[in-house]
Amino acid sequence: MSKLKGHIDWYILIPVIGLMLFSIAFVYSASANYSQLKFQSPDKLFWNHTVRVLISIGILLFTAGLDYHIWKKISKPLILTAVILLIFVLFAGTSAKGATRWISLGPVTFQPSELAKFALVIHFSALLERKQSVIKDFNLGFVPFLLWIGLICGLIALQPNFSTMMVIFLIAVTIMFIGNTNLLHLGATFVIGAVLAFGYAISAEYRVERLKAFLGIGEGEKTQAISHQLEQSLIAIGNGGVTGVGAGQNRQSYAFLPESYGDFIFAIIGEEYGFIGLILIIAAFMVIFWRGMLIAKKAPDIFGYFLAVGIIITFAVYVFVNAGVNTGLLPTTGVPMPFLSYGGTAVFIYAAAIGTLLNISAQAGVYPRKQEFFEEEEIEGDIEDGEGE
Repeated sequence: MSKLKGHIDWYILIPVIGLMLFSIAFVYSASANYSQLKFQSPDKLFWNHTVRVLISIGILLFTAGLDYHIWKKISKPLILTAVILLIFVLFAGTSAKGATRWISLGPVTFQPSELAKFALVIHFSALLERKQSVIKDFNLGFVPFLLWIGLICGLIALQPNFSTMMVIFLIAVTIMFIGNTNLLHLGATFVIGAVLAFGYAISAEYRVERLKAFLGIGEGEKTQAISHQLEQSLIAIGNGGVTGVGAGQNRQSYAFLPESYGDFIFAIIGEEYGFIGLILIIAAFMVIFWRGMLIAKKAPDIFGYFLAVGIIITFAVYVFVNAGVNTGLLPTTGVPMPFLSYGGTAVFIYAAAIGTLLNISAQAGVYPRKQEFFEEEEIEGDIEDGEGE
C-alpha cells in the first residue's frame, strides 16, 4: 500500500455516512405500508435496507484503506467480468416488469449494469493515463473507448434498460471530454449516440408513453398512469411545503406514489421534511462533489485524477437525474438516488466507489495530518526568514 499522507477525509465521510444512516428512516417511512401489504410485516424492507447499509459502511471503510492503484491493475479483468455478467443476465437473468436486468443469488439479487458502470469508470481512467500521448489519434486514442461504450451500452439496451444505458453513455462521454480526447471525434460520437438513443427510445411503446406523459400529450391509459406517478410525486413535494409534514407522517406512500421507497424517495423526503429537508440533502451532495473535485485536483497521479473525476461525475449525474425526475424536470425513468433509495447490491458498489475516493484523498494529503501541517508551516517560516536575510 502506498504511504498515506493524510487522514480520512471527513468532509466526504460524514455526509455519506449521514445520508446512508438517514436513509434507513426514510426507507422505513416510505416502505412500511407497501411492506405490510406484500409481506404482512411493515419492517421487512426496513431490515433488508438496514443490513445493506451496515455492510456498505464496512465496505466503504475497507476500500478507504485499500490502495486505489489496485483498481488500475485489475481494470481490464473487472470490465470483462462486467461484460460477461451482462451477457449472462440476458440468458439466465431474473425478469421483472418486462425487463431482464437481475441475477438472483438466493435471497440476494445483483444488477450487473451497476458493476459495469463503475468498471467502465475505472477502465477508462486507466486507458486515459496510458494513452495520453496518442489521445488525439482516432485509431489508437479513441476507438478503444468507443468499443467499450458500444459493447456495454448495447448489452444494457438489450435488457432493456434505457435509463441506465443513457446514464452510462453520458458518464463515458464526459470522462472522455475531461480526458482531452479529440473534440471532433467526441462530438460526432455524441450526435450519433443521441440519434441512436432517440431511435431506441421510440422503438418501445412504454418509452413513447413516458415521453408523451412528460410533454403533456396523449390520452391513453398508459400515458395517464405514468402522468399519475409524476403528479403524485409533485403532490408529495407540494404537501411538504417549507418545513414538511413531519417524520413518518407522509401520505403519498400509502399506495398513491409507486416506487416511493426507491426511485421516488426524494419526493417522500420532500413531503416529510419540506423544502428545507431537500435543500439539506442537496447541500450534502454538493459538499461531496466539491470535495471530490478538490481530491481530483490534488491526486498523486493522472490515474487518480481521472478516477476521482469519474466517480464524482457518476454520482452527480445520478443525483441530477433522480431529482429531475421527482420534480418533473425530466421524463419519468428508473434511476435511484444514491445512498438514499432502497436498493440491492448497488449500494455496496456505491460504498466501494466512495471508499476509493477517500483513499485517493488520503494519498494526496487533502486532509493533512497535524504533524505534517505544522512541519509545512515551519518550512515556510524558515524560507521566509531566509528571504528576509
